[in-house]
Amino acid sequence: MDRKALKVLLVEDNDDDIVFLRRILNHSELAQFQLETEHTLKGALSRVEGENFDLLLLDLSLPDSKGLDTFFAAQQKTKDLPIIVLSGLDDETIAIKAVHAGAQDYLAKGKVDGQLLSRAIVYAIERTQSRLALLGAEEKFRSIFENAVEGIFQTTPEGRYLSANPALTKIYGYDSTSELMGGLTDISRMLYVEPYKRAEFIRLMQEHDVVTGFESRVYRKDRSIIWISENVRSVRDKHGKLLYYEGTVENITERKYAQERLRHSEELYHSLVETLPQNIFRKDLSERFTFANKRFCETMGRTHDEILGRTDFDFFPEEMARKYQKDDRTIMEQGKSLEVIEEHRPPGGEVIYVQTVKTPIYADGKIIGLQGIFWDITERKRADERVRKANEELAKSQEELRKKNETMEADLKMAHEIQQAILPQAFPVFPKGVSSKESKLQFCHRYFPTGEVGGDFFNVSALSDSKAGIFVCDVMGHGVRSALVTALVRGLVEELRSVAEDPGKMLSSINRDLRAILQQTGTPLFTTAFYLLADVEAKKYYYANAGHPKPFVYRMETGEVVVFSNTSGKPCPALGLFPESIYSTSEAEMKPGDIVLLYTDGLYEVEGAAEAQFSPELLKDVVSKHGSAGCPEVLDLVLGEIRNFSVEKSFSDDVCLIGMQVGEV
Repeated sequence: MDRKALKVLLVEDNDDDIVFLRRILNHSELAQFQLETEHTLKGALSRVEGENFDLLLLDLSLPDSKGLDTFFAAQQKTKDLPIIVLSGLDDETIAIKAVHAGAQDYLAKGKVDGQLLSRAIVYAIERTQSRLALLGAEEKFRSIFENAVEGIFQTTPEGRYLSANPALTKIYGYDSTSELMGGLTDISRMLYVEPYKRAEFIRLMQEHDVVTGFESRVYRKDRSIIWISENVRSVRDKHGKLLYYEGTVENITERKYAQERLRHSEELYHSLVETLPQNIFRKDLSERFTFANKRFCETMGRTHDEILGRTDFDFFPEEMARKYQKDDRTIMEQGKSLEVIEEHRPPGGEVIYVQTVKTPIYADGKIIGLQGIFWDITERKRADERVRKANEELAKSQEELRKKNETMEADLKMAHEIQQAILPQAFPVFPKGVSSKESKLQFCHRYFPTGEVGGDFFNVSALSDSKAGIFVCDVMGHGVRSALVTALVRGLVEELRSVAEDPGKMLSSINRDLRAILQQTGTPLFTTAFYLLADVEAKKYYYANAGHPKPFVYRMETGEVVVFSNTSGKPCPALGLFPESIYSTSEAEMKPGDIVLLYTDGLYEVEGAAEAQFSPELLKDVVSKHGSAGCPEVLDLVLGEIRNFSVEKSFSDDVCLIGMQVGEV
């Protein structure tokens, strides 16, 4: 034992005994002891849970426990901590029972001296440590046995399994080791595909006592065949009598198949080399040809025997041969491959272009030569030259196009910035001077063009402290042309503020002026529009529609969704189509809490699953579902519903959505 102090917990309620035991342990020459004490079993068990002790010295008669029950209670809680029973009773029966139950020793207090107690403690600790080490070793061996990836076994010389690990069970296809050992009772007959292999195995074991890498074909449980490799040794008693064989098994089926595939691939390689249309050759370190395929012989105009053992200088002009050998030396010195397009002149032929690939050949990790392959690419080389010239012309054109594109992109960026600038950056309040939260009319919007610029436009104007004009339009098509028309429309809306309190007259005037401008272009282009006048004082909506999707008003009081339809019931044409179109004004009642939604058709022109189409009717249902959320939340909820409906999760057309919420009127 080491001379470090052994920490012992004495469980004893007699103070005189404690003093006596402490004194004799302090004077021990066998070991140093650190003696801790507890008067009750409960206190001792609490100490053991929180501290590390080397041994428990236990009196059986304690205030809270008596007899062997004291030992059993301590043993249950202390696990691997050695226990010596120290009792005032010199009872042989109790001593035997305690030791059989797991106590390391039983000492009677009246017969204890320093040497006896010290030796008992030291021996108890050593026995416990030895037992735990043995258990650890057994557990480690069992873990290796159970978790090894190779099969491990023991068999009788007659061919019956004594033991097998799970890996062997899996290799042979059995569900359990017991099934394998019960099913494979005659290895020679039941396991080996070739029964003579067992006899060969026995012969080798008798001659050498050890067999390594013994390969065989064996049957699995389902009678499928695999390849295994065995490493086995004989186990004999001290008199040399053979007891059993033990060893390992590895499933080498994949390796065997790989070797077979390699053999086939080598055969295939030689077959291909002789039939490929490419020229293939090999050289040794002295630059002499060691192999030439049929095509290379034809190119050189020589037989195979006439080429072997010769060098490039025997066939090619000196300058060309010197160049070839310089490349070859670089490859074999550096161990790197070379791929190059170069000039080549077959003996007696004209100069051609060939693509050449040369790689070093290795044996046992050393370079022993090189292999080359080349093929005629003269026509491709000429074609590449034609392509190169064409590409130069194309690159020149692309550069010109790139510059034009840069100019166009800059113009589009400016157009985007201008279009964003003409959209409302802030909304008016009613009456003038109040905060946006106190305004009787509150506005919000969402605007998503499909490109840099879009064909949707809207405007909100304060016509008085109680009247607001909301205009929204959608120009046919996308892109710059549509964006230019939105700029025209915006200008017309600003110019016609004098008639802004009459929606019908407003749209009629815009139509007349827009038609006059557009007819000069010679290209038909129309614009749908909706103009709404919200009059807080009159508690009325006045509106006119020019072929535009009909807005909704969500009644907060009732949850009803009302559509802004023309009073006449007749649709009106889009702006810019007919010069004399007249648009009538309709009206609707305004209610406190109303949420008005104006939008362009890009909002619902999306396609869902199974080619289902969104529609104004579905949009109305969505507004009814989310209208109570208020503005601007309802806009985001509506957009979210439509995106979820869409297969692409996006919009294919420009989208403009304007919301207006009415306060107390």
